Amino acid sequence: MTRRAPPSIVDVAIIGGGLAGGLTALALAHKRPELRIRLFEQGETLGGNHRWSWFETDLDAGGRALLAPFRTCLWDGYRVRFPAHARALDTPYRSLSSHDFDIGLRRELPEGIIRCGSEVASFGHDHVMLAGDERIPARIVVDCRSAAPSAHMAGGWQVFMGRHLRTHTPHGVDLPIIMDATVDQLGGYRFVYVLPIGACDLFVEDTYYQDEPELDRSALSARIDAYCEAQGWQYDCIAHETGVLPVITGGDLDAYREQQSEPGVVLAGARGGFTHPLTSYTLPFAAETALAIADHADLPGEQLAALVERKAKQHWRATAFYRLLGRMLFQAAEPEQRVRVFERFYTLSPDLIERFYAGRSSLADKARILIDKPPVPVSRAIPALLSSGRPMQGNPQ
Repeated sequence: MTRRAPPSIVDVAIIGGGLAGGLTALALAHKRPELRIRLFEQGETLGGNHRWSWFETDLDAGGRALLAPFRTCLWDGYRVRFPAHARALDTPYRSLSSHDFDIGLRRELPEGIIRCGSEVASFGHDHVMLAGDERIPARIVVDCRSAAPSAHMAGGWQVFMGRHLRTHTPHGVDLPIIMDATVDQLGGYRFVYVLPIGACDLFVEDTYYQDEPELDRSALSARIDAYCEAQGWQYDCIAHETGVLPVITGGDLDAYREQQSEPGVVLAGARGGFTHPLTSYTLPFAAETALAIADHADLPGEQLAALVERKAKQHWRATAFYRLLGRMLFQAAEPEQRVRVFERFYTLSPDLIERFYAGRSSLADKARILIDKPPVPVSRAIPALLSSGRPMQGNPQ
């Protein structure tokens, strides 16, 4: 029997209109259209200023159906470039801009669900309090705000600047280049990411796996200019974005979630620990969690919060291997030599690479990645395996 809230109470209040919050609202609207849902976003648009990309094999049938309403770019493969080799792979690849995410949600969600420009002052398991003292009673409250740095987590950082460019003439790039690591390494693993989103439109991103959460906008901007000049592209800049994402190598999930959460509130998204520790990908896990919340939306809020917490712990255990690899990357490899870790990885089989990005590496995959000419010295690898990494106490700049 469906548990309905009294007329004055919404069934599900979602805080944060980013990827996790938007997909949760969409999953609920599609699967449970009879429920009263509210999506509170402080900004004027949903999704912020981001671009999310994923491999088609990252999602199951439910995840693909959930993402189907959005306008995305789709390619039949991608390329990688490293100092010692280059390769083309045929795994389909997709990308979604926050602009199209916002448009898709406004089209798909019934009127009254989206409340942009709504600053949440406080919340608990049974209500959301907006700035201005508007109190929204709710049967379930879901916290999908952005992740916050915590000393309970250890690791490094993925720092990037991306630009949407419009070239003066067709650029001629046929497939995404998800890693062009032929560029100077500059104190960490650096690569340039290139998406051909139109005949004269490119998304170009300069990305770094580095020890500190520091983003030098002037330096990254100049390096993108230099990269585009080397490719012979003349262009106008249409938009840009920057980001500083955690690369998790270890930590205490229970202490982290206790620090981040309110009792009885569902904690989802990156803030809830639903990320790929090494790549910082969130979209497949956001889709999976959104569908799980929709499937169990009849539960009382406290029980749903406990269910999602169990899922977070299962995800943490299932992704331990990727945190181990992160320790190898940040602690065993010299910064300028980190490129060798990824260069070797991209000599492996396409199926193994697909399972890696989806967070579903088999035991055989893990053995294949770790053995046979490891790209880091054994004398440095063993201490890295025995540690959890550096506490992530710095604030992203």
